[in-house]
Amino acid sequence: MIRMLCRCKQVAVAVCVVMWGCAIACNSEAIKKSSEAWIGTTDVRIHVHAGLHGPSLVSLNGHAGSANSWTNLRSESLPASVDLDGVETPIVWEWKQAASLSDAHHVSFVYESAKPHLRLRWQWETRAGFGPIEHSIIVENLGDQELWLPMVNSLSMAWKLKPGAELKNFYVEKGADSPSAEGTHLESIADGYQWIGRSSTYARPIKGEAREIIPAEFVYGASGSRAGWFTGIEFSGRTRITLAREHDTLTSDVGLNPEPGPFRTRLAAGGKFETPTAFLGAFEGGPDGAGNQLRPWVRAVLNNAQAWKDTHYPLLVNNSWGSGMQVDEALSMRMISESKELGLEMFHIDAGWFRGVGDWYADPKKFPHGLTAIADEAHRQGLRFGIWVDWTQAALDTAPGALNVRDPKVRDWLVNDLPADWKPEEFKGQTIDLGVPAAKEYAAKEVKRLVEDNHLDMLEHDGYLVAQGCTREDHPHAPPNMSSIKVSHDSGFDFAVASNSTDVSYHAVRAYYDIYAQLRREHPGLLLEICNDGGRMVDFGSAAHGDYFSITDTYDPLSNRRAFYDTSFVLPAAMLESYVEKWPVANIENFRYMLRSGMMGWTTIMLDTTVWSPEQHEAARRAFALYKEKLRPLIRDAQLYHVSNRPDGVQWDGVEYWDPSRKDGVVFAFRGSIRDESEHRFLLAGLKDAAHYRVHFEDATAPDGTITGRELMTTGLSIHLAHPLSSELVFLQELPSNKSSAGLTSEPGLKR
Repeated sequence: MIRMLCRCKQVAVAVCVVMWGCAIACNSEAIKKSSEAWIGTTDVRIHVHAGLHGPSLVSLNGHAGSANSWTNLRSESLPASVDLDGVETPIVWEWKQAASLSDAHHVSFVYESAKPHLRLRWQWETRAGFGPIEHSIIVENLGDQELWLPMVNSLSMAWKLKPGAELKNFYVEKGADSPSAEGTHLESIADGYQWIGRSSTYARPIKGEAREIIPAEFVYGASGSRAGWFTGIEFSGRTRITLAREHDTLTSDVGLNPEPGPFRTRLAAGGKFETPTAFLGAFEGGPDGAGNQLRPWVRAVLNNAQAWKDTHYPLLVNNSWGSGMQVDEALSMRMISESKELGLEMFHIDAGWFRGVGDWYADPKKFPHGLTAIADEAHRQGLRFGIWVDWTQAALDTAPGALNVRDPKVRDWLVNDLPADWKPEEFKGQTIDLGVPAAKEYAAKEVKRLVEDNHLDMLEHDGYLVAQGCTREDHPHAPPNMSSIKVSHDSGFDFAVASNSTDVSYHAVRAYYDIYAQLRREHPGLLLEICNDGGRMVDFGSAAHGDYFSITDTYDPLSNRRAFYDTSFVLPAAMLESYVEKWPVANIENFRYMLRSGMMGWTTIMLDTTVWSPEQHEAARRAFALYKEKLRPLIRDAQLYHVSNRPDGVQWDGVEYWDPSRKDGVVFAFRGSIRDESEHRFLLAGLKDAAHYRVHFEDATAPDGTITGRELMTTGLSIHLAHPLSSELVFLQELPSNKSSAGLTSEPGLKR
């Protein structure tokens, strides 16, 4: 069965997959035990080879008939040695043809070493009929002695280039803390180009250093069809992607971050190590072309299918953080009533509900009837209910059930020892290492209790949830080189960084994934929000274990639009949550601008709606009703085009959604602060040249009319807004061909 969730590509993709799949399947028996294999989707096809002592990715090609072709010059570099009893022991890998196999959807080349006895599986897999192919390497210790494995990349490539080829590298920063002035990067790959993109479990923007990226790169030709390849990492730990050009060779290494290193990981007798899964695809059309392939693939392959079956996903949410830590029962009940009146769909209690950090029970002074009373009232009003929690944080509370740092058991779980005068912050403590089996077991039981005792529909985790550095020598991860340890205090935490940091994060992230996978099995309808101080752990591994992301910790209209603009190149828009906070509004146009800046994906309101004027209440009700009726279906299913420069708050900016299967779409248009720029043209994309489109201006800033796709994509959609910091929603509908030739208009706003 072809798994297709990108509705706009269903028919064309299905036909191509069937034809291509049949062609591959016809040869599958012939190549099953061969040293050569081909595997692909409608968008990409690769050729792989099993050498006697190591495998290789031979070539990559775009869709059938495409000239998008890349030849790899590098064989896979398998581990050359391991540390056995403190001695560097060389490895000789031999291909095991009988154990290897390939078919239309899988390739697994198996290699073994006799002494020490190890088995390595080099694997490729397609899990959808379109999009990229996934790759992983698994190393198993078949011997009876523990050993230490060195760095193993997830994916390594060395592409042969045509002389003088002009290439671009596109990548996206995380919106951690607050989106930077750049956010998205488009760089020329000239001779001598060198780039490293890093990602971790807690991105801390450090002045003078490159910000962390959402771990993916788009590499493509600078002209013509702008065709190329993309790759990314499905892991939330310390990872990195490198890209370098030397003359006519372009190299890229993808996987765990070996710095500060040297990296090594324990491989117990009978144990195994699996590299973070990488994906590799081919595309045309530059960053938006890649994004319109990658986003539906993430939805189809990585995301929680149960969440997408709910037609209310993404939700409209009312969050208590507008009142900070002061949330209590009375405020919660009032917000539930207000949420129902406005048409919102979930009430979300943020930080402030608990007895103390690490003591994740309702404060009886604030919630005398517990959180179940709040949950039950929300459910009675037809709303869902969720809470904020930082469930790996320990502090000083001593009540039964609290995670206390002075408890000897808990102290052994912490990533470092704390001074005698240590104190937690208001909602942050110190992190336990989930890689420790006992700590993992505690955390699994704790999140289960939180969900079940409080009748939750949604659980948000925040803060420094997953360790990425530890000073302990008795945890499952590699012990640190003691001279390399650096402990710093930031954002309420003590951070330990040392030679073992990547291995610490590797084990902790695997444990985190296990905990949430178990929680999903037990509560399949539960929604999981990934916050981590807003955008610090936005990655493809998290996308496979949570349902949506808080993409920035700064919530003004410009920051929300910047974070959305950036992140929407690589992740489904429905997963991208913007929090709408209190912002000065001089008129109703400013008010709608504030709301709409947070309504291009998952929308959470984080302000006191009871102080809104009647006019603002009515505008909000209409906006939320429109979201549910028209915007949400497009946010879920449509293609997305970035039809302006990145938002700067001064110039105009906008985003276009277009769904070819429904034949409708919308343009989110935002006017900046310049007072003499009341009109702007957006060049649209994804439409048919010869088709005609009905154009509807939601706020009636111009008369509705009809215009051709060619004009919309070449002359542009002209929008006039009288007020700075205002907005408009322009809906598009493709007209049937028998009606499209009649009555073309040149009404104001269309400027034919």
